[in-house]
Amino acid sequence: MSTPALRVLSIIPPMTQLNTPYPSTAYLTGFLRSRNVEAVQEDLALKLVLELFSPAGLQAVRERIEPIPPRKRSPAVSSFYEQFDRYVATIKPTIAFLQGRDSTLGHRICGRNFLPEGPRFESLDVYIDDEGGDPLAWAFGALGLQDRARHLATLYLNDISDVLRDAVDPRFEFVRYAESLAQSQPTFEPLAKALAAPLNLVDDTLRTLTLQAIERHKPTLVLLSVPFPGAVYAAFRIAQAIKAHDPSITVGLGGGFVNTELRELAEPRVFDFFDYVTLDAGERPLLALLEHLQGQRSQQRLVRTFVRDAESGKVRYINMMEADVPFAEVGTPTWDGLPLDRYLSLLDMLNPMHRLWSDGRWNKLTIAHGCYWKKCSFCDVSLDYISRYENASAVELVDRIERIIAETGQTGFHFVDEAAPPKALKALAQELLRRKISISWWGNIRFEKSFTPDLCQLLAESGCIAISGGLEVASDRLLNLMKKGVSVEQVARVTRGFAEAGVLVHAYLMYGFPTQTVQDTVDALEYVRQLFEEGCIQSGFFHRFACTVHSPVGKNPEEYGITLEPLPPITFATNDVGFIDPTGVDHDLLGQGLNKALYNFMHGIGLDQDVRSWFNTRVPRTQVSRNRIAKALSSQY
Repeated sequence: MSTPALRVLSIIPPMTQLNTPYPSTAYLTGFLRSRNVEAVQEDLALKLVLELFSPAGLQAVRERIEPIPPRKRSPAVSSFYEQFDRYVATIKPTIAFLQGRDSTLGHRICGRNFLPEGPRFESLDVYIDDEGGDPLAWAFGALGLQDRARHLATLYLNDISDVLRDAVDPRFEFVRYAESLAQSQPTFEPLAKALAAPLNLVDDTLRTLTLQAIERHKPTLVLLSVPFPGAVYAAFRIAQAIKAHDPSITVGLGGGFVNTELRELAEPRVFDFFDYVTLDAGERPLLALLEHLQGQRSQQRLVRTFVRDAESGKVRYINMMEADVPFAEVGTPTWDGLPLDRYLSLLDMLNPMHRLWSDGRWNKLTIAHGCYWKKCSFCDVSLDYISRYENASAVELVDRIERIIAETGQTGFHFVDEAAPPKALKALAQELLRRKISISWWGNIRFEKSFTPDLCQLLAESGCIAISGGLEVASDRLLNLMKKGVSVEQVARVTRGFAEAGVLVHAYLMYGFPTQTVQDTVDALEYVRQLFEEGCIQSGFFHRFACTVHSPVGKNPEEYGITLEPLPPITFATNDVGFIDPTGVDHDLLGQGLNKALYNFMHGIGLDQDVRSWFNTRVPRTQVSRNRIAKALSSQY
């Protein structure tokens, strides 16, 4: 008796990102093909946006606006409705421009008479100088036409996105679509209610695209990889459409969100949509599942997989202990089947480093699996994607890079490691230079002392254009509490080494960590101001600390001086956990000042101001001397 043939379709669900494919399906498809499995992939996130942001899509949006009384329309909706003919006339060429297929249109876009302008364009007013001059001249100068046009076109798309949110689906976002339905939701009820509601325009468009993909590929197994809470709702809508169309198609769910938040899954209704839910690195569970579907392995021998028991109807977790596929053997990711010439290069922030996340199509690749440090107290160090560290040789990595360049024709790489190891990066750089392979690359690191000026220069020579890393709270006391293994002065010296090598630097910043005082916060902002002033960093992002159940803080709160709030009964998602910090600081209020300051610092504004001026509440004077970073930089490594 012959085993049934399997055809696997991996899908990127909305919404992830628009400038480049999220890498999970590329990894899965490449791995499966290396094992002689027929595998294909689709990016329904991109296809959904291209369908909605088209003349026909805008016409459908207009039809949804018609019944809304004019007095109840938001400013974005009113502007769109009044300028509708201009939107329909400009949407197709503007999308082509953002895809890099019609660069000459940039001249018309920059003229400010081509695109209809809605409320999002009001943000340009903050850049107008005292003489009322060109609001973008400070960022782009007399040249930079393509970038200037891309920024204006991005504002135009954001205006339309606001219309979709206000008139069609209040949950719509380019990235965090319906995020609140899934993030740390203890029960499935909010998501179930949303999925039972009638289809709106976005849902119906996604359903049509899903069925077209099913018809095109005729899969026996569909894999939905969900990296973020903002992709969960759409993933369930896709599965819902598949099951209604053909219940015989097996549907599996995995990805970063599942690995982090669904580890205690006990909700049977999830399995009305999905047949299998897998945890952690997908290669081994997927091989076991394929063998099971082909009748070569019983259900009892699945690996890290949730199923719904046929008899009891309850959720069951099955984990036949088997070694994971070594990182060196996972194969090369492939983008075959994805429309690489249709991704949108957006420019939403006028900062040369910050733009990398949304501008340009990057081949995403991992230097190593997991984190070689795995000590940071705020991080999910107990989970596989952090705790299991494995790497591949520089020879193997450069072999993968060469294969990817040959397939895509593109030489830009984003290394998506938790923290790329300095030794591995050094070996990689030397191998790239030895083979005379020219690429542009950027990635995430720890600001540790191993990154000497010489190593920074070597990495730059190998093609490194930017790096990002966690400074978190710029306070040595809190960095020690976090077990970061770095100091503020060390970060200053490392970042200066990269900057002097011509490499852009982005700092991940944090506020609201346990025991962080108002004084700590003010002092941290002063350190950050000095790092910008000294040219050590060019970009940053402040995020509010969230205690997670998988982190050392969540597992041992008493060591950090906090008390955890009780969690409700969990049947669906769990990640964030509330806590009581005896300091009683209003971190949300302080966060407004931190983000305002950082936004201005990234645009070269306010670097000579007293940091207290950014806060809307009275805060103490900083205890950090104004030349602290300059002194640190003058000392030797």
